[in-house]
Amino acid sequence: MKIHEIREIIKLIDQSSINEFKLETEGAKVTLKKSSGTETVVVTQPVVQAQAAAPVAAAPVAAAPAPVAAEAPKAAPSAPAVDDANLHKIVSPMVGTFYSAPEPGKPPYVQAGDKVNPNKVVCIVEAMKLFNEIEAEVHGEIVKVLVEDGQLVEYGQALFLVKPE
Repeated sequence: MKIHEIREIIKLIDQSSINEFKLETEGAKVTLKKSSGTETVVVTQPVVQAQAAAPVAAAPVAAAPAPVAAEAPKAAPSAPAVDDANLHKIVSPMVGTFYSAPEPGKPPYVQAGDKVNPNKVVCIVEAMKLFNEIEAEVHGEIVKVLVEDGQLVEYGQALFLVKPE
């Protein structure tokens, strides 16, 4: 298991409501536990012990995204201008990273004002190197995109507001 993979797992766990996470793969064991907003990371790899020390140092790095997450609610007060009571919310079916386009440099799948149908792909949520296409689920018009490209999203988090037709 590589250090960047462990750091990505730490970020995903930090942004989620999961309190404990265990992973065993190819002789490596990773255990993450949240307690009072901090993570305890224990990595056991029989081959190289130097790698085990680096992820522990990465735990404070995982706390760094918290200010970014704290900024997201600040954008929400402008959202009540849209009456979302009559709008359909397209939500994330998993914890992962939101991507608005099929690959970097390409146009986004949808933007505010675009018409969608139930089979229309609106974004990708990447979780553990698997890219999952998210479909609109409804006929309508995209009113608002609620997340930014590359942002971590949680299970059930609203991604788009759609005015149903």
